[in-house]
Order: sequence, then structure tokens, then C-alpha cells
Amino acid sequence: MPSTATSSETEIRLTDGRIRIGKRGFFTTGLARPGMQGNLPPEAQEKLEELQDLQEKAQQVAAQKQQAETQLQESETALDALDDIEGDTTMYRKVGELLVETDYGEAKDDLEEKVDSLEVRVETLEKQEERVQEQFEDLQTELQDMLAGGGAGGPGGMGPGAGGD
Repeated sequence: MPSTATSSETEIRLTDGRIRIGKRGFFTTGLARPGMQGNLPPEAQEKLEELQDLQEKAQQVAAQKQQAETQLQESETALDALDDIEGDTTMYRKVGELLVETDYGEAKDDLEEKVDSLEVRVETLEKQEERVQEQFEDLQTELQDMLAGGGAGGPGGMGPGAGGD
């Protein structure tokens, strides 16, 4: 069968490969090899390529979000550690390959600003991740409809006489 859908995650199966979207927005694929889509209508091939592009974008956004979350956690830990240090303690900040003496108040202000900035960055990336997932799901539905006969009824289409049941 050319396409299948399950309740826990939406899935499109195409010959040897598949594109799948899980509940949390993590994408996996067995496609992306040229020539595998040769028996699909041109419109479906375009949609499939768009899905693959969205998948790459989602992976990039997820990696950026993970990096920002890690930096945020490290900055919050450093800020918490500052609370245990007396204000007159000599402190150093790493600037490139150098350690430069810094003031407690300046270090705390810089860390608070960094935490605020990273919180906004993580929130922005979460929203971007949601938008990409929605786009992916919409496009995936269009492709499923197309493969089920909704948009590929011409010659060579995947209509009732094309092996679908």
C-alpha cells in the first residue's frame, strides 16, 4: 500500500522508505535517496521534497533549541553559584584565551542578562518548532490525500486502478 496512518503518530509509507512525525515533533525518515520517488506523480514528488526540507529545518531548530537550553542551564547554574560567593571575592572571566579580573556586580549583571536573553531565545525556538511541525503536518495531510487519490487522478495517478485498495 502506498500510504498508511496510525493514531499515535502520522506516517506516510512510500515503497522502501517513510517519513514519520511523532507526538513531540521529532522527525525521522528513510527517504531522501534520489530515484526512489520515480513512480510518484510530479505533484507528490514536490510535496515529498517539501516534507524533507521541513524535516531538515525541524532538525536544525531542535539542535539550536537544545544548544540554547544547555547554555541557559549553565548560565543559571553559574548565577546560582554567585549567590554563594561573597561580593568582595576576586573573580575572573574568560575572554578568549585570557582570564580577566572582573567585579562581582558586573559578573552578576552580565549573567542575569544572558539568562534573560537565553530564555527569550528558547521560547522563540519553541514557537518556531511548533510552526514547522504544523507546516509538516499540513503538508503531510496534503500528500496523503494526494496519494489516496484526492489530487492524483490523472494518467499514472494513484487512483483506484493503481493497486490501491
